[in-house]
Amino acid sequence: MKTESFVDLVDLASERLGGAVVAANDEFFAPKERLIVPGPAVWREGEYTERGKWMDGWETRRRREVGDDSVDWCAIRLGARGTVRGVDVDTSFFTGNYPASFALDACDLPGLPTPAELAGAPWSELLPRTTLTGDAHNLVAVANAPAATHLRLRIFPDGGVARLRVYGEVVADWARLHKRGDVDLAAAEHGGIVVACSDMFFGSRHNLIMPGDATHMGDGWETRRRRGPGHDWTVIRLGAAGTIRRVDVDTRHFKGNAPGACRLDACAAADAVVLQQAAEEGGLWIELLPRTPLQPHARHAFEEALRAIGDVTHVRFNIFPDGGVGRLRLFGRPRP
Repeated sequence: MKTESFVDLVDLASERLGGAVVAANDEFFAPKERLIVPGPAVWREGEYTERGKWMDGWETRRRREVGDDSVDWCAIRLGARGTVRGVDVDTSFFTGNYPASFALDACDLPGLPTPAELAGAPWSELLPRTTLTGDAHNLVAVANAPAATHLRLRIFPDGGVARLRVYGEVVADWARLHKRGDVDLAAAEHGGIVVACSDMFFGSRHNLIMPGDATHMGDGWETRRRRGPGHDWTVIRLGAAGTIRRVDVDTRHFKGNAPGACRLDACAAADAVVLQQAAEEGGLWIELLPRTPLQPHARHAFEEALRAIGDVTHVRFNIFPDGGVGRLRLFGRPRP
């Protein structure tokens, strides 16, 4: 995998997915929780606290120990158990106070272990000590990572990191999910991923399948105003192949910019084949939901209108001609 390609995957540590920073050995200048908050880091010129310059991220005090083993650390519970493919250790605005290097460890523990339990966990190294650049996005690929529930970021010897993004693939517990009957096969927390789209000028395609309801327009998928022929679309790879029985299309918050209509197509195919034909009509795509009008600022549920086409692996969500949608839910029975 190329170094930059992993950034199109889900951020497993994202707060929106349920990630949390659960422990750190030191957070004197800036709190550990800022490490995974949504959005880019910001700079506040001239703002100071009783401890020093306000910084947007996690920052430890200056170490005075001697030796190469001096290290600060921070433990993160991933929002979903998954396989890490790459990280962005973002040191934005940390210029004279960023760490010289970092390392990354992982462990796979059930439930919600306490900080004390994490301290004694069987950590394995995902990335060896790697040099950092200040005020920059440090993108590093991870190879052959095992499935993990927690990560530990180690910084040498001290300093500040603005954001940590952990890009990877969710490993869902389908043995447990099978017992529930119909589940959202497209949900990010179940391993679904939006693999392609025609446009996402105003809102990321990944928002479509995030947990919870969209909180505002920027929390959905929104395209620019189309001035030519055609329509916009996005392709979702399901977390598991299955038969879709109900579809929810949520346009809430999109009051003057919801699509006029939508259509769903589906197929059972490999990723490479789907991506080659993502924008093409017909071909491998079978109509699941015919073109159907949408209302602004509304939650739509479709069940009787769905065609019985059997198990599928991918769905193409077409909107006519453009606009924004907060969430798309594809409920169905996963294939055993």
